[in-house]
This record gives sequence, structure tokens and C-alpha cells, in this order.
Amino acid sequence: MGDRAGEEEVAHTWYTRPVLFVADIGRSIRFYTEGLGFRKAWHEADGKGTVCQVERGGCEIILCEHDTRRDKARLFVSLTREAIAALRREIIERSIPSKMSWWGYDVIQIDDPDGNELLFPVSSE
Repeated sequence: MGDRAGEEEVAHTWYTRPVLFVADIGRSIRFYTEGLGFRKAWHEADGKGTVCQVERGGCEIILCEHDTRRDKARLFVSLTREAIAALRREIIERSIPSKMSWWGYDVIQIDDPDGNELLFPVSSE
């Protein structure tokens, strides 16, 4: 690869999804689906397993219940101005705990039940 790695044309798409470790998969699924409006795409072991994926508007997140891992993640989710306005309405309608925060610019911060942070930049409004 060398020094030219940043200059190379993209030959292959790298499809990525974050994995968030959670204490209770059911609680997390409810938070993401009922609270944030995601849909459950798949759930291992016919819905009885400890790994599933939720998705909304092209954002895909894998949730993994794990006995010992309690890592925390921070996800940046960029939305259009209209989508940010819709998110603000959903936060109010669904009573989703959120706060304004700063991470280089203004963001709406929503913490999931396990402390994973979802940051929605609002500086482009």
C-alpha cells in the first residue's frame, strides 16, 4: 500500500456495521425499535439469541448481549436538516431522553440503556 493508500481508487466497497455490546438484548431491541423507530432486521436463533441487527434509513447496528463486555461506543449519525427536524419531533413525542452536547460542533446526544452514545450533528441547520 505504501504512501499512496489515500490516493488509490476504491476498488472494493467495505460494508461496515458497528457492534454495540448490551446487557439485555430485549431491553435494547425495545429501545431502538419502540424508542428510536428502528426495525429489527434479523435476530439469531429465531429471535431467542443474543445477537440481532436493527436498522433505520440505511443505518444498521448490530446489538450483542455479552456477559462480560461492557464496552461503550459513540456513533455519529449525519442527517439532513429535514431528518433532524423529524428526529426532534420524535424525541418529544416518544419522550426519548436526549441532550444538546458538543463534540467539535453541536450535536443532539441520545444515550442507549447501556451508555452507548448516538450523536446527531445539528451544526448544518
